[in-house]
Amino acid sequence: MRAELVFNIGGTIELSIGCMLPCTGMKLLNGSELAGFIKARQAQQVRTLRHSHNINPKLSIIVTIDHPVIDVYVRLKKQYGSEIQVDVDVYKVDQAEVPELLGRLNSDNTVHGIITQLPLKDPSKTDEIVNMVVASKDVDALGSDADFDPATPMAIMWLLAGYNVELRGKHILLIGRGKLVGVPLEKLLKNSGLEVVVADRSTPDLKTEALRADIIITAAGSPAILFSNMVKQGAVVVDAGVASEDGKTVGDVAPELYERDDLTLTPAKGGVGPLTVCALFDNVIRAARQNAGEV
Repeated sequence: MRAELVFNIGGTIELSIGCMLPCTGMKLLNGSELAGFIKARQAQQVRTLRHSHNINPKLSIIVTIDHPVIDVYVRLKKQYGSEIQVDVDVYKVDQAEVPELLGRLNSDNTVHGIITQLPLKDPSKTDEIVNMVVASKDVDALGSDADFDPATPMAIMWLLAGYNVELRGKHILLIGRGKLVGVPLEKLLKNSGLEVVVADRSTPDLKTEALRADIIITAAGSPAILFSNMVKQGAVVVDAGVASEDGKTVGDVAPELYERDDLTLTPAKGGVGPLTVCALFDNVIRAARQNAGEV
Protein backbone atom coordinates (compact mmCIF):
# COMPACT_ATOMS: atom_id res chain seq x y z
CA MET A 1 0.00 0.00 0.00
CA ARG A 2 1.44 3.39 -0.96
CA ALA A 3 0.82 6.34 1.33
CA GLU A 4 1.44 9.99 0.48
CA LEU A 5 2.87 11.99 3.38
CA VAL A 6 2.16 15.70 3.20
CA PHE A 7 2.77 18.00 6.14
CA ASN A 8 3.99 21.43 7.11
CA ILE A 9 7.02 21.86 9.32
CA GLY A 10 7.36 24.98 11.43
CA GLY A 11 5.51 26.89 8.75
CA THR A 12 8.65 26.77 6.60
CA ILE A 13 8.80 23.37 4.94
CA GLU A 14 6.23 21.41 3.05
CA LEU A 15 7.06 18.05 1.57
CA SER A 16 5.30 15.19 -0.07
CA ILE A 17 6.94 11.79 -0.17
CA GLY A 18 5.74 8.35 -0.96
CA CYS A 19 6.57 5.44 1.31
CA MET A 20 5.73 1.79 1.12
CA LEU A 21 3.77 0.71 4.18
CA PRO A 22 3.05 -2.98 4.59
CA CYS A 23 -0.58 -4.06 4.61
CA THR A 24 0.15 -6.33 7.55
CA GLY A 25 2.93 -6.63 10.09
CA MET A 26 4.81 -4.01 12.07
CA LYS A 27 4.83 -0.49 10.68
CA LEU A 28 7.95 1.53 11.44
CA LEU A 29 7.82 5.30 11.97
CA ASN A 30 11.01 6.03 10.08
CA GLY A 31 12.24 9.45 11.13
CA SER A 32 15.45 9.06 9.16
CA GLU A 33 13.50 8.87 5.90
CA LEU A 34 11.59 12.07 6.62
CA ALA A 35 14.73 13.80 7.89
CA GLY A 36 16.48 13.33 4.54
CA PHE A 37 13.88 15.42 2.74
CA ILE A 38 13.90 18.10 5.44
CA LYS A 39 17.70 18.32 5.40
CA ALA A 40 17.74 18.93 1.65
CA ARG A 41 15.29 21.81 2.01
CA GLN A 42 17.22 23.29 4.93
CA ALA A 43 20.50 23.14 3.00
CA GLN A 44 18.86 25.18 0.24
CA GLN A 45 17.62 27.74 2.77
CA VAL A 46 21.11 28.09 4.23
CA ARG A 47 22.65 28.54 0.78
CA THR A 48 20.20 31.37 0.15
CA LEU A 49 21.08 33.04 3.44
CA ARG A 50 24.80 32.75 2.76
CA HIS A 51 24.82 33.84 -0.88
CA SER A 52 21.90 36.27 -1.05
CA HIS A 53 22.09 37.87 2.41
CA ASN A 54 25.72 37.26 3.45
CA ILE A 55 24.43 35.64 6.67
CA ASN A 56 26.18 32.51 7.94
CA PRO A 57 23.79 30.76 10.36
CA LYS A 58 25.53 29.85 13.61
CA LEU A 59 24.58 27.71 16.61
CA SER A 60 26.47 27.92 19.91
CA ILE A 61 26.29 24.99 22.35
CA ILE A 62 27.36 25.31 25.99
CA VAL A 63 28.28 22.11 27.87
CA THR A 64 29.09 21.97 31.60
CA ILE A 65 29.56 18.22 32.27
CA ASP A 66 31.16 15.17 30.68
CA HIS A 67 28.50 12.61 29.83
CA PRO A 68 28.37 9.99 27.02
CA VAL A 69 24.81 10.85 25.98
CA ILE A 70 25.63 14.56 25.80
CA ASP A 71 28.73 13.75 23.74
CA VAL A 72 26.50 11.90 21.27
CA TYR A 73 24.05 14.81 21.07
CA VAL A 74 26.79 17.34 20.46
CA ARG A 75 28.53 15.21 17.86
CA LEU A 76 25.28 14.71 15.92
CA LYS A 77 24.56 18.44 15.97
CA LYS A 78 28.02 19.33 14.73
CA GLN A 79 27.78 16.78 11.93
CA TYR A 80 24.31 17.91 10.87
CA GLY A 81 25.36 21.55 10.93
CA SER A 82 28.36 20.77 8.75
CA GLU A 83 26.16 18.96 6.23
CA ILE A 84 23.79 21.92 5.76
CA GLN A 85 26.51 24.61 6.24
CA VAL A 86 25.35 25.90 9.63
CA ASP A 87 28.34 26.76 11.83
CA VAL A 88 28.30 25.01 15.23
CA ASP A 89 30.54 26.22 18.06
CA VAL A 90 30.84 24.14 21.25
CA TYR A 91 31.94 25.66 24.56
CA LYS A 92 32.91 23.24 27.34
CA VAL A 93 33.10 25.39 30.45
CA ASP A 94 32.62 25.30 34.18
CA GLN A 95 29.06 26.19 35.12
CA ALA A 96 30.25 29.31 36.97
CA GLU A 97 31.41 30.72 33.62
CA VAL A 98 28.05 30.24 31.88
CA PRO A 99 26.37 33.57 32.77
CA GLU A 100 29.28 35.63 31.42
CA LEU A 101 29.52 33.46 28.30
CA LEU A 102 25.78 33.75 27.67
CA GLY A 103 26.03 37.50 27.95
CA ARG A 104 28.64 37.55 25.18
CA LEU A 105 26.73 35.15 22.94
CA ASN A 106 23.43 36.98 23.44
CA SER A 107 25.00 40.22 22.18
CA ASP A 108 26.94 38.61 19.30
CA ASN A 109 25.01 39.29 16.09
CA THR A 110 26.80 36.45 14.29
CA VAL A 111 25.24 33.90 16.69
CA HIS A 112 21.66 32.96 15.79
CA GLY A 113 20.94 30.09 18.19
CA ILE A 114 22.17 29.20 21.68
CA ILE A 115 21.80 25.92 23.56
CA THR A 116 22.76 25.35 27.18
CA GLN A 117 22.98 21.57 27.09
CA LEU A 118 21.14 19.82 29.92
CA PRO A 119 21.71 18.43 32.46
CA LEU A 120 23.88 21.10 34.04
CA LYS A 121 26.58 20.25 36.55
CA ASP A 122 24.34 21.90 39.18
CA PRO A 123 20.76 21.15 38.04
CA SER A 124 19.30 23.41 40.73
CA LYS A 125 20.35 26.38 38.58
CA THR A 126 18.65 25.10 35.42
CA ASP A 127 15.69 27.50 35.30
CA GLU A 128 17.89 30.47 36.13
CA ILE A 129 20.42 29.70 33.40
CA VAL A 130 18.10 28.68 30.55
CA ASN A 131 16.18 31.92 31.06
CA MET A 132 19.39 33.89 30.52
CA VAL A 133 19.26 33.01 26.80
CA VAL A 134 17.51 35.78 24.87
CA ALA A 135 14.17 34.65 23.45
CA SER A 136 15.22 35.27 19.82
CA LYS A 137 18.15 32.82 20.18
CA ASP A 138 16.54 30.22 22.48
CA VAL A 139 16.31 27.54 19.80
CA ASP A 140 15.85 24.77 22.41
CA ALA A 141 12.84 26.70 23.76
CA LEU A 142 13.80 26.05 27.36
CA GLY A 143 13.27 29.61 28.57
CA SER A 144 9.84 30.88 29.56
CA ASP A 145 9.68 33.43 26.71
CA ALA A 146 11.35 31.53 23.85
CA ASP A 147 10.34 32.51 20.31
CA PHE A 148 10.48 28.88 19.16
CA ASP A 149 8.85 25.50 19.75
CA PRO A 150 10.92 22.84 21.58
CA ALA A 151 12.69 20.51 19.16
CA THR A 152 11.90 17.00 20.43
CA PRO A 153 8.16 17.54 21.02
CA MET A 154 7.86 19.07 17.56
CA ALA A 155 9.81 16.17 16.07
CA ILE A 156 7.35 13.72 17.65
CA MET A 157 4.39 15.62 16.22
CA TRP A 158 6.03 15.78 12.78
CA LEU A 159 6.70 12.04 12.85
CA LEU A 160 3.09 11.19 13.75
CA ALA A 161 1.73 13.64 11.18
CA GLY A 162 4.14 12.41 8.53
CA TYR A 163 2.82 8.87 8.86
CA ASN A 164 -0.82 9.94 9.17
CA VAL A 165 -1.26 8.70 12.74
CA GLU A 166 -4.66 9.96 13.90
CA LEU A 167 -4.51 11.53 17.36
CA ARG A 168 -8.00 12.89 17.85
CA GLY A 169 -10.31 10.66 19.82
CA LYS A 170 -7.40 8.43 20.86
CA HIS A 171 -6.24 7.54 24.36
CA ILE A 172 -2.72 9.02 24.50
CA LEU A 173 -0.27 8.11 27.26
CA LEU A 174 2.89 10.16 27.76
CA ILE A 175 5.50 8.56 30.03
CA GLY A 176 7.86 11.10 31.59
CA ARG A 177 7.69 14.67 32.86
CA GLY A 178 11.17 15.89 31.97
CA LYS A 179 11.86 19.51 31.11
CA LEU A 180 13.22 18.73 27.65
CA VAL A 181 10.43 16.48 26.35
CA GLY A 182 7.67 15.46 28.74
CA VAL A 183 6.54 18.85 30.04
CA PRO A 184 6.58 20.74 26.70
CA LEU A 185 5.05 17.80 24.82
CA GLU A 186 2.18 17.57 27.30
CA LYS A 187 1.54 21.28 26.77
CA LEU A 188 1.75 20.92 22.98
CA LEU A 189 -0.69 18.01 22.92
CA LYS A 190 -3.20 19.71 25.21
CA ASN A 191 -2.94 23.00 23.29
CA SER A 192 -3.87 20.99 20.19
CA GLY A 193 -7.09 19.94 21.91
CA LEU A 194 -5.95 16.37 22.55
CA GLU A 195 -6.55 14.36 25.69
CA VAL A 196 -3.38 12.99 27.24
CA VAL A 197 -2.59 11.06 30.41
CA VAL A 198 0.90 11.61 31.84
CA ALA A 199 2.69 8.93 33.86
CA ASP A 200 5.89 9.30 35.88
CA ARG A 201 7.72 7.64 38.76
CA SER A 202 4.78 8.30 41.07
CA THR A 203 2.30 6.43 38.85
CA PRO A 204 1.21 3.40 40.92
CA ASP A 205 0.36 1.04 38.04
CA LEU A 206 2.07 1.95 34.78
CA LYS A 207 1.10 -1.34 33.13
CA THR A 208 -2.62 -0.70 33.59
CA GLU A 209 -2.30 2.84 32.22
CA ALA A 210 -0.26 1.63 29.25
CA LEU A 211 -2.71 -1.13 28.33
CA ARG A 212 -5.48 1.47 28.01
CA ALA A 213 -3.53 3.57 25.55
CA ASP A 214 -3.94 3.67 21.78
CA ILE A 215 -0.80 5.80 21.48
CA ILE A 216 2.15 5.62 23.90
CA ILE A 217 4.95 8.17 23.84
CA THR A 218 7.86 7.41 26.13
CA ALA A 219 10.21 10.15 27.27
CA ALA A 220 11.47 8.77 30.58
CA GLY A 221 15.12 8.12 29.77
CA SER A 222 14.90 4.75 31.55
CA PRO A 223 16.12 1.65 29.68
CA ALA A 224 13.40 -0.97 28.96
CA ILE A 225 10.64 0.74 30.93
CA LEU A 226 7.96 -0.42 28.46
CA PHE A 227 7.52 -4.18 27.87
CA SER A 228 5.39 -6.12 25.40
CA ASN A 229 2.82 -7.19 28.01
CA MET A 230 2.15 -3.49 28.69
CA VAL A 231 1.09 -2.63 25.13
CA LYS A 232 -2.28 -3.55 23.65
CA GLN A 233 -2.74 -4.95 20.16
CA GLY A 234 -2.50 -2.42 17.35
CA ALA A 235 -1.07 0.38 19.48
CA VAL A 236 1.28 3.12 18.28
CA VAL A 237 4.51 3.45 20.28
CA VAL A 238 6.92 6.37 19.97
CA ASP A 239 10.17 5.95 21.91
CA ALA A 240 11.65 9.39 22.62
CA GLY A 241 13.66 8.30 25.65
CA VAL A 242 17.44 8.38 25.66
CA ALA A 243 19.63 6.72 28.28
CA SER A 244 23.08 5.18 28.57
CA GLU A 245 23.39 1.46 29.34
CA ASP A 246 26.70 -0.43 29.30
CA GLY A 247 28.26 2.39 27.33
CA LYS A 248 25.52 2.33 24.67
CA THR A 249 22.72 4.80 23.97
CA VAL A 250 19.34 3.11 24.37
CA GLY A 251 15.67 4.07 24.50
CA ASP A 252 12.75 3.34 26.83
CA VAL A 253 11.27 0.46 24.84
CA ALA A 254 12.28 -3.13 25.63
CA PRO A 255 13.71 -5.02 22.61
CA GLU A 256 10.90 -7.59 22.82
CA LEU A 257 8.42 -5.06 21.39
CA TYR A 258 10.19 -5.37 18.06
CA GLU A 259 9.11 -9.01 17.89
CA ARG A 260 5.47 -7.93 17.67
CA ASP A 261 3.92 -7.70 14.20
CA ASP A 262 0.80 -5.73 15.16
CA LEU A 263 2.36 -2.44 16.32
CA THR A 264 3.26 0.87 14.74
CA LEU A 265 6.60 1.65 16.32
CA THR A 266 9.65 3.87 16.04
CA PRO A 267 12.76 1.87 15.08
CA ALA A 268 15.47 1.28 17.67
CA LYS A 269 17.54 3.86 15.79
CA GLY A 270 16.31 6.46 13.33
CA GLY A 271 12.96 7.33 14.90
CA VAL A 272 12.53 10.61 16.78
CA GLY A 273 16.25 11.44 17.03
CA PRO A 274 16.92 12.47 13.42
CA LEU A 275 13.82 14.67 13.35
CA THR A 276 14.79 16.29 16.65
CA VAL A 277 18.04 17.45 15.09
CA CYS A 278 16.06 18.69 12.07
CA ALA A 279 13.66 20.62 14.30
CA LEU A 280 16.50 22.24 16.23
CA PHE A 281 18.21 23.41 13.06
CA ASP A 282 14.89 24.53 11.65
CA ASN A 283 14.75 26.93 14.61
CA VAL A 284 18.34 28.09 13.97
CA ILE A 285 17.52 28.76 10.32
CA ARG A 286 14.35 30.61 11.28
CA ALA A 287 16.38 32.79 13.64
CA ALA A 288 18.88 33.53 10.87
CA ARG A 289 16.07 34.30 8.43
CA GLN A 290 14.58 36.72 10.95
CA ASN A 291 17.97 38.36 11.06
CA ALA A 292 17.81 38.66 7.28
CA GLY A 293 14.30 40.10 7.43
CA GLU A 294 12.82 37.08 5.63
CA VAL A 295 10.45 36.01 8.44
